[in-house]
Amino acid sequence: MIEKHLELPTSDGAMSTFVVHPDEGGPHPVIFFYMDAPGKREELHDMARRLASVGYFVVLPNLYHRETPQYELKDRSAEAMQEMFKLMATLNRATTRVDTQAMLDFIAGDAAADADKVGALGYCMSGPFVMWAAADFPGCFKSIASIYGANLVTESPDSPHLMAPLILCDAYFACAEIDKWAPPAAVAQLEAALKAAQTPYRLEWYPKAEHGFAFPQRFCYDKPSAERHWSRLFALFKRTLQTA
Repeated sequence: MIEKHLELPTSDGAMSTFVVHPDEGGPHPVIFFYMDAPGKREELHDMARRLASVGYFVVLPNLYHRETPQYELKDRSAEAMQEMFKLMATLNRATTRVDTQAMLDFIAGDAAADADKVGALGYCMSGPFVMWAAADFPGCFKSIASIYGANLVTESPDSPHLMAPLILCDAYFACAEIDKWAPPAAVAQLEAALKAAQTPYRLEWYPKAEHGFAFPQRFCYDKPSAERHWSRLFALFKRTLQTA
């Protein structure tokens, strides 16, 4: 495979980005991999490599680039978590729009990327981001996946669940049974919005799994649930990105 560490230009400055894709057989369908709150790190690079190994051009940016060129949560002390939450608070629908536009511009100029076949993947913090991206760039995305997305239902006028009428592509939602960031009541409200908007979606619960279950280095990693989510992602992206 081919791996690159690039600085993508955005209207808000340079965005450090990890790109990985097969070394032959392109152009390849594209997956934008929006990081979770602990930052762009080797754990996520490995997950991007797994996607690339089955035929995708994966783009994984540092979404905190406005604040710091490099960030990774090193421990879960109160001080470290406070710093992470402060960084999270700098991201919103507007920053997602800027960063997504930068990634779209980038793949349009790379011969190894098939810019007509783009999917988006978000975990935790970035569950809302894939919904905002699909809503703000209609026609650009063939599918999106939110894995234990956090804060999908809020009081904000930009609440992700309110984006449902604007999301035209297939959407997949993996919900952990044990998740204070996406409790059952919020998930029910999300699903009601998706149904009302007739958004093409699939929402699944992962019994006994905790928020963060897909990350191999997380204390709550659950291999059966993680592998189930991989099978769902591979099926979604194969159907929406690899078919004619």
